[in-house]
Amino acid sequence: MKAMLCHAYGPPSGLRAGELPEPVAGPGEVLLHVEACGVNFPDTLLIEGRYQQKPPLPFAPGGEVCGTVAALGEGVAGPPIGTRVAALITWGGFAEAVAVEAARIVPVPEGVAPAAAASICLAYGTVLHALRDRGALQPGETLLVLGAAGGTGMAAIQIGRLLGARVIAAASTAEKRAACLAQGAEAAIDYTAEGWRDELRALTGGRGVDVVFDPVGGAQAEPALRSTAWRGRYLVVGFASGEIPRLPFNLALLKGCAIIGVFYGEFARREPEANRALLAQLFAWVAAGRLAPHISATYPLEQAAEALEALAARRATGKLVLLTHAAPSPAGAAR
Repeated sequence: MKAMLCHAYGPPSGLRAGELPEPVAGPGEVLLHVEACGVNFPDTLLIEGRYQQKPPLPFAPGGEVCGTVAALGEGVAGPPIGTRVAALITWGGFAEAVAVEAARIVPVPEGVAPAAAASICLAYGTVLHALRDRGALQPGETLLVLGAAGGTGMAAIQIGRLLGARVIAAASTAEKRAACLAQGAEAAIDYTAEGWRDELRALTGGRGVDVVFDPVGGAQAEPALRSTAWRGRYLVVGFASGEIPRLPFNLALLKGCAIIGVFYGEFARREPEANRALLAQLFAWVAAGRLAPHISATYPLEQAAEALEALAARRATGKLVLLTHAAPSPAGAAR
């Protein structure tokens, strides 16, 4: 089978097309013929050797797949062969087939396209777990989304609105802020500009924001924490900036606020049934037309390096997706 392989740790340009034996579904596993694979920030960490886990070389990155069931391993009763499913894995998705633990798969509703299905599990799963389960976001509260134009940030805008919150997006360029407004943010601010906290204070009538969703880290983290309201919740989602901030804990004391870690992958591993229910909710929203993943562009499998480079350079607004057997296209309808 075709796969895009990392032979040595390094930048995306080091990925090479290669051939691997088609995997076999072992006990408790299903074999998927991959149709689409989401492109995500952890993929860049994996190929650079900076992720928590280090698969043996060579390996195919790609942790968010949609495909059809091709075989069932020992002890697996279903779903039937040919069923379209999605799954959150750690690596292996940049390939034509992958063996996945049966407990990780979730059925894809009729009418949801593979590219959309491959956009849901990681970004949208992370966001729903963060905002609903960890941040307890309530209708009428104000949500600040940092790095709002990225795939996870766009998901946070959409799900924040679905949960009834007022969403303020923070992004670095006028083009990105326009994209955030188009996705439903009530306001968009430039969080790289001097005095951006003053603008945020004006938008909240001096009160501050109830929840901060931060997948970026870096220099904007402390000003965002200082902008929380009394009993606010600061969600630590990731460090796309490459810098882990050192936050002054006295702010948590003075504001009565909570700094909350969000480790979606570990939640999915430790609480698989809760995660399957979470993903089922997301796919139900997509099928009902209430949620439409914003896909910037799709790429053929052979252009995985270009997709990862676009992601790493922060040129994407929304999700990037690899298509294994279909022609690439610009962002289109999610269903």
